Amino acid sequence: MRARSHAVLAASVVLALTAGPLAAPAFAAPPAPASHSADQRGPDEEALRAAITGLPNQHATAALVRVGTPGGDWHGSAGVRDLASGRPAHPDARFRAGSITKVVTAATVLRLATQDEIDLDAPVQGYLPDLFTPDFEQPVSVRHLLNHTSGIKPGDGLGDDFAELYSHRYETLTPQQVAASAIAKGPEDFVPGTRQQYLNINYTILGLLIEKVTGRSYASEATRLVLRPAGMHHTYFPGADPRIRGPHNRGYQAVERPDGTTRLVDVTEWNQADRWAAGDMISTTADLEKLLTRLFRGKIVPQPELEEMFTTPAGVPGAERSAGLECREVGGQVFWGKPGSRYGYSAVVAGTRDLSRTLVYSVNSTDAKSAGPKPVADAIAAAALQ
Repeated sequence: MRARSHAVLAASVVLALTAGPLAAPAFAAPPAPASHSADQRGPDEEALRAAITGLPNQHATAALVRVGTPGGDWHGSAGVRDLASGRPAHPDARFRAGSITKVVTAATVLRLATQDEIDLDAPVQGYLPDLFTPDFEQPVSVRHLLNHTSGIKPGDGLGDDFAELYSHRYETLTPQQVAASAIAKGPEDFVPGTRQQYLNINYTILGLLIEKVTGRSYASEATRLVLRPAGMHHTYFPGADPRIRGPHNRGYQAVERPDGTTRLVDVTEWNQADRWAAGDMISTTADLEKLLTRLFRGKIVPQPELEEMFTTPAGVPGAERSAGLECREVGGQVFWGKPGSRYGYSAVVAGTRDLSRTLVYSVNSTDAKSAGPKPVADAIAAAALQ
């Protein structure tokens, strides 16, 4: 079933489900996932339609949603393809998936671990001796990178705010430059394995690790080991290409003028080379749904390595992230998933471990990097995960 709603206007803020994980307060070691197979309810179609009705508005210009339950699935789209034409949003559009890329990167590393090409307990310094300096005396394991407990400092970017970043949007900052800038800042902020700090640099270094052990590009290995087994035929890694190839809905960022009014800036084209293995993937909601279901069913990463994706680090206060995923409890159910955002685009992929409830969405948010309220995404989550 497909719901569409169209309007015309847009102006101000926001993103999607959460700036971080999934719609609930932080927590540490989650309980063992309970089975919800007895719940045969279908999705609340009326609530889902209501959540995306009226787009574009000041919060978002388009939304694509897929919800799966034992009682049936629901697919919906709303909003416009672009503000200039007002054409209906493309229901199968490609979009920037942001940090959902990390799910694919983690799965690629774990696949290589199953083939004994990577040892999760081995220090990454041994794999990448030319990257790390002798100052890094504490061993940083591959697992520390996967679950964000490495303590490595963040790498440099092309700016500190939207205006500065936007002015450099066609420039290329390579992953190697990002990683080198992080290492140049000196040893870890904390002893590896003792704290969890979510940073892109962990996955940038994992991308370099993948290339080092395979002798092939990150994109080719992630495609071979994850995208193809998942059947993700409309997903790709753009490299330094600022465009989104194929059908897509344009992204916009709300920018305040000196007089206090707001204008929307088209941010669709943007070179994401510095995000790379941490966040440059372009995908579709259907492809991300395939990733979620086939990954959770063990069709991509087999046991015991798959368990790394459902295990938060022991003894780390407040840890809520595993290898590539994040864990949240919503309405008494435990959800594993990942949000992602780039300017103009916000996305989430999430589900219970037994896949009794799944949610994938892409929202063309007008303030996708904001930590403020997220009315469109919050409404989608409330309707989908209740």
